[in-house]
Amino acid sequence: MELHMLPYVVVDVETTGGQPGGADRVTEVAAVHVDGNVVSLAFHSLVNPRRPIPWHITRLTGIDDAMVRDAPTFPDIAGEFAAHLVGRVFVAHNASFDFGFLSAEFARVAPTPLGELLLAQLCTVRLSRKLLAHLPRRNLDAVSHHYGVTIEDRHRASGDALATAQVLLGLLRDASHRGVHTWADLDVLLGARTARAKRLRAFPSATDGAEGA
Repeated sequence: MELHMLPYVVVDVETTGGQPGGADRVTEVAAVHVDGNVVSLAFHSLVNPRRPIPWHITRLTGIDDAMVRDAPTFPDIAGEFAAHLVGRVFVAHNASFDFGFLSAEFARVAPTPLGELLLAQLCTVRLSRKLLAHLPRRNLDAVSHHYGVTIEDRHRASGDALATAQVLLGLLRDASHRGVHTWADLDVLLGARTARAKRLRAFPSATDGAEGA
């Protein structure tokens, strides 16, 4: 199937810190569907992490303990949120961060690994490095500016996810201009070591986070 015809879900999470396998938890999550050129916010919620939010995180995101005190916990929203991911290509800017946190959260409440719900995974940081090598940085601010995308509510889940969705459309257009039309073509562009018929993982390496959010 052509890349522009695939069903995508662009995800962004805000968290209490940077350790998904440790004590940190999700504080906000958003999922944006991209179908063709149609972008729609499918899901958004604050999340009660059941632990204090550090001051430096509040300074970055604006999310504080009072905002999440009456918010649902992740187990409360897991089923509804998962329904918006099933059968879609998971997309995020610095995807290892978002996927790592969501995988850890789902593992606490569901027997099925998050990856089993998805059609595939794609990191827009990694794709940006291939298609926008001329940019000095490929963080979300830089690539959004390149494509003329205005980020509403920076460092909030819905604002960043909606911006990343527009960035994805720009990247797919640029990929098409370079003759990249299918998952197999994308495999070659990204230098993937193996091509899987269904679960190609266009995923970042551990060092990609430097140009992430």
